Amino acid sequence: MSSYRYGKPEVKFWLAQHLSNGAEVLDVGACDGVWFNILSEWYTMDAVEVWEPNVEKYHLLDKYRDVYVKNIKDVFYNHYDLVLFGDVIEHMTVEDAQAVLAYAKEHSDMVIVAVPFLFKQDAIYGNPYERHIQDDLTHQLFLERYPDFSPIVLFPNYGYYVWQK
Repeated sequence: MSSYRYGKPEVKFWLAQHLSNGAEVLDVGACDGVWFNILSEWYTMDAVEVWEPNVEKYHLLDKYRDVYVKNIKDVFYNHYDLVLFGDVIEHMTVEDAQAVLAYAKEHSDMVIVAVPFLFKQDAIYGNPYERHIQDDLTHQLFLERYPDFSPIVLFPNYGYYVWQK
């Protein structure tokens, strides 16, 4: 499933003020490449996509510099200027999400997380990774579970958060 459309123009504007042109970005949970379509004009982008059919269906190998067809828990990298988790951590246990975010903070200068609030979802389109495990997230609960992050833009049912060195 594609990333939700909420807030993408606001995040693009925010990034234009906080991330230099030419920065290297890791798009975690690339799905249909929506963040590539929005940001690739200014940034060099790699992707992580756990569901292999999306790589072919959305031609991710033609878009991103490198595509890792793996679970983010199994991806290791040296450094990115930005690691972007667009609609990813709600699909993970709290412990796994905290671990991959801690790794991202150690190996980047900035981490952005986008999450829906109070959104139940089972596997869809044959993709078992689409199930929401953290379907209880609210703005307050996100800040409790991930206290190093600050909001960029919030909607009643969706939020974008950032951590920066």
